[in-house]
Formats: sequence, structure tokens, C-alpha cells
Amino acid sequence: MGHYAKIVDGSVVKVIVAEPEFFETFVDDSPGTWLQTSYNTQGGIHYGADGQPDGGVAFRGNYAGIGYVYDSQNDVFYPPKPFSSWTISAPDWLWKAPVTMPEDGKRYIWDEPTLNWVELI
Repeated sequence: MGHYAKIVDGSVVKVIVAEPEFFETFVDDSPGTWLQTSYNTQGGIHYGADGQPDGGVAFRGNYAGIGYVYDSQNDVFYPPKPFSSWTISAPDWLWKAPVTMPEDGKRYIWDEPTLNWVELI
């Protein structure tokens, strides 16, 4: 089985699972482009059936989801931008906050107006 994402204007609008033989004969005449995506790729890392990195080749950055962006220049999928201050980071193709979240065991949420992490109480 393969996973395929339909791209319209740089955005993923549909994701299907299909046998390659079926996909090759699948007729969809609506606007857009179909591209293969890897269910085993996330954050620029390929994962095995056990959920652990397996050293395999990461395919197109991340598994495509509806609403994800397809960057044709870099041939990668990445999630929608969560906040205007965040930037996309290669090679994992995930969004990064301008301030690193504290790693003190507490729970935090991003506060865009202050551009900082706020502890959840």
C-alpha cells in the first residue's frame, strides 16, 4: 500500500491509501497534483514498525496531512504555521518558536502577544 496526497495551490487537500497499481489507474480530473507521502516519515526521520528511528530514508520531510503545506522547491510536506512568529526548520521541516520552551517538567503554552511560553496552571 502507498499513501498519496493531493496538492492544490501548495496545500494538501486529500490523503488516500492505495495499492500502486490502483493509484496508477486512478482517474481524478479535478485540479491538483498527486504525490506520494510516507506514513513512516516525521520530522525528517524515518521510523520503523516499532516506532523507533530505523535509519531508513526520510521521504518528503513529514507524512502529509490535510492542511499541510507542500514546498515544491524543497520537495517536502510540513504542517500549517501555528503562529506568525514561528519559523520552519530544515532538516526536520517542523515549526520552531523564537524562544525555546523550558524543559523543567512543567506544562507550557505559547503566547504570541508576548512571544514567550506561559506556564499552564
